[in-house]
Amino acid sequence: MTVAKMRNIGISAHIDSGKTTLSERMLFYAGRIHRIQEVHGDDGGATMDHMDLERERGITITSAATSVEWKDHVINLIDTPGHVDFTVEVERSLRVLDGAILVLCAVGGVQAQSLTVDRQMKRYHVPRLAFINKMDRTGANPQQVVRQVRDKLHCDAFLMQLPIGTEEDFKGVVDLVTMKALYYDGENGETVREESIPEQLTEQATEARQQMLESLSMYSDQLMELLLAEEEVPVDVIYDVLRDAVQSLDCTPVFLGTAFRNKGVQTLLDAVIRYLPSPMDRVKTAMAHDNPEEIITLKVDPKATFVGMAFKLVDDPYGQLNFMRIYQGTAEKGQQYYNQRTGA
Repeated sequence: MTVAKMRNIGISAHIDSGKTTLSERMLFYAGRIHRIQEVHGDDGGATMDHMDLERERGITITSAATSVEWKDHVINLIDTPGHVDFTVEVERSLRVLDGAILVLCAVGGVQAQSLTVDRQMKRYHVPRLAFINKMDRTGANPQQVVRQVRDKLHCDAFLMQLPIGTEEDFKGVVDLVTMKALYYDGENGETVREESIPEQLTEQATEARQQMLESLSMYSDQLMELLLAEEEVPVDVIYDVLRDAVQSLDCTPVFLGTAFRNKGVQTLLDAVIRYLPSPMDRVKTAMAHDNPEEIITLKVDPKATFVGMAFKLVDDPYGQLNFMRIYQGTAEKGQQYYNQRTGA
């Protein structure tokens, strides 16, 4: 496994924005599970809601961690709770993540817990993408949600896609980078079909792409020059500029879809591996155990001194499970490690 092709991401949002439904679809499209289960389904609830109480009530109480493979990349995925009562679970998870997906409801927009999650992401300097879910609901308005993200969360958010059809007629999205229309065919939306943009949307898509490029040009002189010269901007330049802007926490690109209706999830997975950082791209520091004032920069090196952080404990039928993020070094059986917090 190459660390450069690894992504440690979390899914955070307000209650009932569809986080667990989204993570269920990600597991399905990545081939991790072979049957989609719903949060409120009769077949035992969603895969990531593993506690009996979660399945009974249809809510997420504890963060759940799993790993999926997508296009030669390993994505370690943490699904976090939305309820404010369990917000410490979100806090603990964000500490070990390199990137995150902020899920927003296309109707509800930025809600109370979205603000809390946003503050937590900023506190731990976690780069993120935004995903406007439930595009098939009556009253879905992605432009309004983007305005709310700008006004309430004070971040430079802009649409990377345009919806094809609205509410019940939501059929797919227009990718503003490649200027292609994407449709999700098959019983569970597993086949992504690329077509040319519908005629009635061509003008709107061209305008939206120009706005997106203007927003991005604030982070790149090269892109600014291409726009001023009115030259065609290469797709690779857009990808590179956006990746750098996301990772330096300057902007939040917004993607669209409906997880419950199986639309837009694969495109979001592509965006995760394209824009969010690998452990190699993030600078992590730790305090020296013999001198708390000395700050050490951690290296992604299996031969260095071991540094890890336990972020989740689970009492399982098989005993206690400990979820841990390793920052440098290798954890070996039978070795003894120093606990910085207790001094033991």
